[in-house]
Amino acid sequence: MFDKTDEIHPLFHGAPTSTEFKKLRKRVVRQTREAIEQYGMIQPGARWLVCLSGGKDSYTLLAILYELKWRGLLPVDLLACNLDQGQPGFPATVLPEFLEKMDVPHRIEYQDTYSIVMDKVPEGRTFCALCSRLRRGNLYRIAREEGCSAVVLGHHRDDILETFFMNLFHGGRLATMPPKLVNEEGDLFVYRPLAHVAEADCEKFAKAMDYPIIPCDLCGSQDGLQRQQVKQILDQWERNSPGRRQVMFRSLMNARPSHLLDPKLFDFAGLSLNPRKNDDNLMEIPQLR
Repeated sequence: MFDKTDEIHPLFHGAPTSTEFKKLRKRVVRQTREAIEQYGMIQPGARWLVCLSGGKDSYTLLAILYELKWRGLLPVDLLACNLDQGQPGFPATVLPEFLEKMDVPHRIEYQDTYSIVMDKVPEGRTFCALCSRLRRGNLYRIAREEGCSAVVLGHHRDDILETFFMNLFHGGRLATMPPKLVNEEGDLFVYRPLAHVAEADCEKFAKAMDYPIIPCDLCGSQDGLQRQQVKQILDQWERNSPGRRQVMFRSLMNARPSHLLDPKLFDFAGLSLNPRKNDDNLMEIPQLR
């Protein structure tokens, strides 16, 4: 799987040669490929807008997609995109210089959504929801302008789990980020190819490759965020029972509508008993499972 410098994409130049990193890289590539295939993301000849924030997750996403493309396993065109939202102190030259150096086709878009968020969100409230909506709207617009059929995001397994518990604790519903969806307008796919990848693996990968990480200081510095609270709960569960996150994630792939309480998903009212074959006077008792 590992190759000579002149045969690989610049995103992998200088990759560590340790056995530990090789295993990490192989695992992340495998899990990403599994998600892409399992959720039917590939449409040969399509063009994907790969969204970069400058964080560890989006760097990992970009590198792994290029890995798959280089190996002939991802027959789509990739266009990297960063939305500069006008945050004070944002290092605007970091991503353009990195993408140029890595020979990655890209588009840098400047939209001052920061000022809008600061103006509209009351003091003491978190910025994430409005910031996310403004960012997503701009990314959809850019995808259309660039002839892309999909907006590709770097959300990983832990993001999906955290969103599930946020909806459970605060939203009163069983829902999370799906690996694949169609936007409200119905003209773009939204993909999350890292859906099966652990956050810790993204962090290890980006750190080992020494990618220039840009932190999100707009909302990351706010205290008491619901997502941070959920993350702390999951961290504690993981410490008490290693592997708990993966077990919970698998449960999202193994839903049983008949064992939940939503009559829109399962016809509880239509359930009926069947007489036993050899005794018309006894009714079949449903088995517990």
